[in-house]
Amino acid sequence: MPDSPLVILAARVRDAAAAVFGAEVTLPDPSVLPARDPRHGDLATPAAMSAAKQLGRSPLELAQALADALEVADLCEPPTVAPPGFVNLRLRDDWLAASVAGALDARAGVAVGADPTPTVIDMVGPNMAKEMHVGHLRSSIIGDALARVLAFLGDDVSRVSHIGDYGTQFGMLIAQLEDAHPDRDHEAEGFGLGDLVAFYQAAKVRFDADATFAERSRQRVVDLQAGEPTARAAWAALLERSRADNDEVLALLGVTDLVERGESTYEPHLPAVVADLERAGLAGEDAGALCVFPPGFTNKEGDALPLIVRKSDGGFNYATTDLAALRVRVAEGARRIVYVVDVAQSQHLAMVFATARAAGWLPDHVEVVHVAFGLVLGEDGKRLRTRSGENPKLRELLDEAVDRAGAFVVARAAERDEPVPDDLDAIARAVGIGAVKFADLSQHRLSNYIFSYDRMLSLKGDTAPYLQYAYARIRSILREAGWRDGPPAGVGPSAVSLGEPQERALALRLSSFGDVLDRVVAEWAPHHLSTQLHELAQAFNGFYEHCPVLRVDEPLRTSRLALCLATARQLEVGLGLLGIEVLDRL
Repeated sequence: MPDSPLVILAARVRDAAAAVFGAEVTLPDPSVLPARDPRHGDLATPAAMSAAKQLGRSPLELAQALADALEVADLCEPPTVAPPGFVNLRLRDDWLAASVAGALDARAGVAVGADPTPTVIDMVGPNMAKEMHVGHLRSSIIGDALARVLAFLGDDVSRVSHIGDYGTQFGMLIAQLEDAHPDRDHEAEGFGLGDLVAFYQAAKVRFDADATFAERSRQRVVDLQAGEPTARAAWAALLERSRADNDEVLALLGVTDLVERGESTYEPHLPAVVADLERAGLAGEDAGALCVFPPGFTNKEGDALPLIVRKSDGGFNYATTDLAALRVRVAEGARRIVYVVDVAQSQHLAMVFATARAAGWLPDHVEVVHVAFGLVLGEDGKRLRTRSGENPKLRELLDEAVDRAGAFVVARAAERDEPVPDDLDAIARAVGIGAVKFADLSQHRLSNYIFSYDRMLSLKGDTAPYLQYAYARIRSILREAGWRDGPPAGVGPSAVSLGEPQERALALRLSSFGDVLDRVVAEWAPHHLSTQLHELAQAFNGFYEHCPVLRVDEPLRTSRLALCLATARQLEVGLGLLGIEVLDRL
């Protein structure tokens, strides 16, 4: 596939604008956009209108000057001008044909970047000794999608789960274990995870009601951090029990290559973090705790907000651990660190970043990003909860999605008077898990969204089953044509013709794939890819309804099969980047 049209044309617009308007004129970003009215062109630039405001001149006059200066004859027809000052661009059909031909390869025509960026994606991050719940869904799904896109584009990506394995909850559990099972050598062996969850709940009740127990729990956290043997033994066993269940949930979600780095990983670094902050004059005591007061962070009363790095009892907290983790990641060579964490942690992370920069641990060449996200809501529009008011267990939500997907597949087979597929379990998993993922990733990540099985498993609308079905239908066409393993030798740009409007509309949508992936990374927004795939499927449906494929003569048959294959490639690659399986039959 040739370089994306938006990238090429944005560079051409910048060059022409500098020559016509002067280098001091600031252009809008992006400087080239999809045209509002396809009758006028495929793309448009508002650069002349921006320049007109800065120069005090007529936007139409400047638009014409820009159109005359643009050198785009190799990929566009002559530019046109439209009020109030747009320069419209229509891609040449031969350029689009080359784009389609380039998209026939296994990567849908997208090249691997030449300069990989070492990137850490901090995602998932459950608190151990608890089951993963719905609150971990978005961090897992969004983080996985971003990691897949970055790796696909050539970056060196490390997926890291920064688990909570060192907090107050472990002090509670260790203390409860010592009281309930004093002769078990303070180990958690023999407890199934269900028992462990009930065990945690009992410990929490005691912690909230019994001040003596709460104080002992806090002390056991300090003991744990100091390496006291009995506390460490119980802690290790509790982690192992919890980890086994988390691994099953992550496997069901298809989240792979995840490196667990708990808060305990950074234990050896915590004293140095605190000492260096004190030495730099950034930390001081406040009410017995050691705090940093990064500038610009205040409460409603205007008082400076503290970032506590050592509690009054001498223990460290998650702010200290976050600073240590960031420091270690930079030291290990990360040039980009992406935190996929809910929006409620925005202020905390901003204070951590500010402190790290003030301490000199976060150099300017290292990018830190908080990829925040909103809530998962129930169908009543309120935060998704169980009837008892708790966060639903993630495993139960996913299992129900798979069960409903299985029933959906069986019902479709009955409607078509076909046997139930032999691989029903695999299909149900692909459809059910794909439906959950796409329902999340099709939303802007900062938006709250309603979790609805009926909507996400529908074959109509913006859903994974709709796209999986579109892919399966195209694969059926390709099998019938003898294109199961790809196009015949020699199918290149000259074999693709775009005589019908629906053919051209499909080719135009295919050509934007690389631009969309760039936008996903630029805005940390997977929903752009979801939108691209849905609009691609819609463009294909319009093409297939108006343009016969298998029952037309050559060379038109080959041209249209090339459009089918390019669409299938892009759907397969795009859904794969969202962590969603495709199916040859559905």
